[in-house]
Amino acid sequence: MKGNKGNPLQLSSLNHISLVCRSVEESTDFYHNVLGFVPVRRPGSFDFDGAWLFGHGIGIHLLQSEDPGNMPKKTVINPKDNHISFQCESMGAVEKKLGEMGIEWVRQRVEEGGIYVDQLFFHDPDGFMVEICNCDNIPMVPLAEDIVRSCSRLNLQQQQIQVPVELL
Repeated sequence: MKGNKGNPLQLSSLNHISLVCRSVEESTDFYHNVLGFVPVRRPGSFDFDGAWLFGHGIGIHLLQSEDPGNMPKKTVINPKDNHISFQCESMGAVEKKLGEMGIEWVRQRVEEGGIYVDQLFFHDPDGFMVEICNCDNIPMVPLAEDIVRSCSRLNLQQQQIQVPVELL
């Protein structure tokens, strides 16, 4: 979108994500006991079942599915799937705790310029992906608008003709 500079909508922060659940109770238990979210009061005027939780600076709004029996169940942990990511202090402690809780996870390690990021991926009760990482190891470097456009073109060219980056 041409002319989109900075913060055109004047956004201040992420407020919440909403997730449709087979069981609001089961998902509330998961987000509370596994990820440390705290249940908070939800407006009583809603005429559908759900729960609000808050933690780590964001809210999670759980919505009861109208047809829980027909919700697809993801069983394969795919790090390239939609997910929410949380920063942690100790990857080893997270891995140990997930093992104690009997939660299956997939581990990945990413290297960028000699800096390593560890990631653990696992599902909530409905198959929504959760990532725990030490991503703050990689500095956030904003790209100028012209660079973003050229990177997009380079990525597209690489995909179409599979030319290594070093040759571009």
